[in-house]
Amino acid sequence: MSTPYRLYGWELSLYSGKLRAYLRHKRIPFVEKRVDLSDLRQIRRRTGAQVMPVLVTPDGQWLQDTSDIMDALEPLFPAAPAVPTSPRQRFAAYMLEAWGDEFWLPSAMHYRWHFEENYQTIFRPEGGDNLLPRAPRWLKDLLIARIAGAMRALLPGLGVERSQSGTIEAWSEHLCDALDAHFAQHRYLLGDRPSIGDYGLIGPLYAHLGRDPYPARTLIGPRVHLAGWIQRMQKPDGQDADFLPDDAIPKTLEPILQSVFGEFWDYVKATRDALDKTPMPPAGKGYPRLLEPVEIRLGGQPFRLGARSFCLWMVQRALDAYQGMGDDERRSVEQWLTELDASHVLRTDVPRLQRMALHVAPQVTAG
Repeated sequence: MSTPYRLYGWELSLYSGKLRAYLRHKRIPFVEKRVDLSDLRQIRRRTGAQVMPVLVTPDGQWLQDTSDIMDALEPLFPAAPAVPTSPRQRFAAYMLEAWGDEFWLPSAMHYRWHFEENYQTIFRPEGGDNLLPRAPRWLKDLLIARIAGAMRALLPGLGVERSQSGTIEAWSEHLCDALDAHFAQHRYLLGDRPSIGDYGLIGPLYAHLGRDPYPARTLIGPRVHLAGWIQRMQKPDGQDADFLPDDAIPKTLEPILQSVFGEFWDYVKATRDALDKTPMPPAGKGYPRLLEPVEIRLGGQPFRLGARSFCLWMVQRALDAYQGMGDDERRSVEQWLTELDASHVLRTDVPRLQRMALHVAPQVTAG
C-alpha cells in the first residue's frame, strides 16, 4: 500500500482511542492528524457531522463511525480477525462492543468533567493546541473553554449529575475490579487476541479513565491487570494468537456479562420504549440523539439518564450477528444465554434502524 490511511482524531477523544487501537493491532498502515478547526469544517462537509474520529482511505473515501469503519476494514485486512467466527464468542464480542461504546459513557464523562485537574492539565492545553496550533495561548484557552462549556451542557442527558456521582463511582469501581480480575488471567476479553469487544471497551478506558490524571491515578492505577490491558491495547500485540478454543467464554467475564445482559439491556428496552413514543422523523432525517429521560438501576441503585437512540443501532449489530448464524450456531448461543439467565435478550423487539452520521433513522427497505 503506497498511500496509508489517514486518521483524524485526538488522544483526548474516546472513539479515536477505539479506532486507533484497532488500526494498530490490525497493522493497517495509517498516519494520524490531530484535528484542528479547519479539519472540523472539512469533516462536516465530507461526512455530514462535525465529529472525530474520521478515517480517509487511500482512494479518498471519508469514513465515519468506528463500528462501520471496522466493518469496512475487516474483509480488506483479514489477518487476525477482530470478529470471532465461533457463535458464542461472536455474539459476546458484539454485545461487549455495544456495552463499551454506550454504557460506559456516564463513567467516562463523570470522571473527566467532575474533576478540575483533568481540565487544567490535559483537556485545556491539549485541546487548545490541537484546534489552534499556531494561536496565542489566551485565544486557545478562550476557544477550548467555549467547547468545554458545550460539552458540559450535555452531561445531564448522560445522567452525569452531582447527585448521581456516588452511583457512577461505585459502579465504575465494581466493574473495574471485575475487569482487573479477568485480565489477571486473560490477555484480552476472549483470549489472547483482541476482539471488537476489546475495541469498544478501550474507548472509555483509555482516553478518559486511563489517561485523564484523576481517574488514571485513583481508578485505573491501583488495578494493575486492568492497567496492563490498557497498555497492551496501545501497541500491536496478539496477531499470531487466537481467541479461546472451543468457543469458550471465560468464567471471569460473568460479572461483566451480568451488567451487559442485565442493567445495560434494561437501558436498551427503556430506550426502545422511548423511541416508540417519539414521532417518526421526516424522510431523510434521523431521530433525535437524546430522547426522553428513563430510569434504570446502575449497580443496584436508581439511575436517571436520557435514552439515546444510537444505542439501539449498536445493539442491532449484535442481534444481526445472531440472526446471520446457522441453526446449530444459534442454538449454541441460545443455550449459553439460558445458562446465564439472559435468554430474554433474544426475545427483545428492537426496531430496524439505519445510521445517518450521528443519528439513526427507520431503515428503508427496498421496494
